[in-house]
Amino acid sequence: MGLFLILLLTVFFSYMESKQIEENRGRMALEISKTVSFIPTIIASFQTSDPSKTIQPLAEKIRKETGAEFVVIGNKEGTRFSHPLPSMIGKKMKGGDNQRAIQQGEYYVSKAKGSLGPSIRGKSPIFNKKGEVIGIVSVGFLLEDVHQQIMNNLTKVLLVSLFAFLVSLFGSILLGKNIRKDTMGLEPFEIAALYKEKNAVLHGVKEGILAINKEGYITMMNQPAKRLLQINGSVRHIKVDGLFPSDYLYEVLKSGNPLVDKEMVWKDKTVIVNCTPLFEESEISGVVASFRDKTEIEQMLNTLSEVNSYSEDLRAQTHEYTNKLYVLLGLLQLGENEQAIEMLQSETQVLQFQNSIVFNHIKDTKVQAILLGKLGKASEKKIKFEIISDSSLKELPSHFKLSNLIVILGNLIDNAFEAVYGVDSPTVKFFATDIGSDIIFEIADNGKGITDVEIPLLFSRGFTSKEGSEPRGFGLSNAEEAVLEMNGMIEVQSTQESGTVFTVYLPKEFKGSEKLE
Repeated sequence: MGLFLILLLTVFFSYMESKQIEENRGRMALEISKTVSFIPTIIASFQTSDPSKTIQPLAEKIRKETGAEFVVIGNKEGTRFSHPLPSMIGKKMKGGDNQRAIQQGEYYVSKAKGSLGPSIRGKSPIFNKKGEVIGIVSVGFLLEDVHQQIMNNLTKVLLVSLFAFLVSLFGSILLGKNIRKDTMGLEPFEIAALYKEKNAVLHGVKEGILAINKEGYITMMNQPAKRLLQINGSVRHIKVDGLFPSDYLYEVLKSGNPLVDKEMVWKDKTVIVNCTPLFEESEISGVVASFRDKTEIEQMLNTLSEVNSYSEDLRAQTHEYTNKLYVLLGLLQLGENEQAIEMLQSETQVLQFQNSIVFNHIKDTKVQAILLGKLGKASEKKIKFEIISDSSLKELPSHFKLSNLIVILGNLIDNAFEAVYGVDSPTVKFFATDIGSDIIFEIADNGKGITDVEIPLLFSRGFTSKEGSEPRGFGLSNAEEAVLEMNGMIEVQSTQESGTVFTVYLPKEFKGSEKLE
């Protein structure tokens, strides 16, 4: 490849050099001819009986001083008054390229074959005082001499090119040895395959992976690591110190001993860290760390708990209807047909009203299932669970998972049920709409409300205002995490007079995260 480039550049340079030499010779010939055409002695000699007597010595002197092959001066009929060969004086000029100068008064460069051979010529007309063309000056260089100069220059170029090739060949051999040493003898295709495999592994693993050099600068971080450590943007060549607690990484850099399954708390998450040192020629060159989210297991357990709660809601609904069926059966056995009919009508009206809203206004089956379960639970707890008739919800986008909806709606509705415990006419209201760019859920209760001191702590893991030894304080925290996972937000409004309202905003379009760096 190097040889091909050198040959290509040599040919190109030689071509450009030859063109430039020809242009320079042509331009020089034209400038000399112009200068000669304006010499007063030569113009005046045209009025004498023997112009060549004055012109020939002067033209020869100019020719020798400038190095031109010939300086020929003739009249407008083309008869020579000067020539390097005196025998040619008085004869017609050859080449057939005098017309533009004699007839049109132009200055130009031409190529033609004259008495001395093929040449490149500069042609200039000679004007008298009246501005009439009275003669012509032709100054030229033989093409043979021009080509000889080109060959001389080309020889120099070839010698320089050969030297450059030998130097580049020697340098490429040395460079190749150094590169093979740095790449541990791997061929380019093997390096490319390793790079593709590395990217595939980094993209494929669920664990976060981070690598730093011995100075503590990040050399690689995959996307799971960025999500886990909540880091945005490019982090390449940035010090690891300011991004998250990096004591474990520096400990491995100093000791050279790996660390396994160390726990690190970072932004409400418990992260398990494994650190492995990198060695280069028996010296530590960096550290590779992997990260796993310990809270994922906890979230899975919480989700299972919510699903279990959802199952309990359905069980409560079944239990409630079983009790009513037994009452209905008892009334029929006692012959109280009117009371049985009245009970059926009453239950039917309530069910028809609630079900008409659930099935006619709420089109998403996931939300329908959750609401039907909560209606049964509310009935068992003697709570009025009202679904606002103005609700309107179409089928939810595909990224709205049932598990997230159970965590969000299930926890908020259950929290509202607990909030109205012990109040007169306990009521919980549910509203949903998909008008605009967000899906909006609103759960309101007429409970005792939340104090201004408690509101900032509502979504903190482990915080609860309820008494008892049973572990609490995880429902609202889990709900907030699920909302944030869907790029949404929760608003809380509460007064001790009117109760509490939770409003959830979930964007219809889910924006994915950044790609692997």
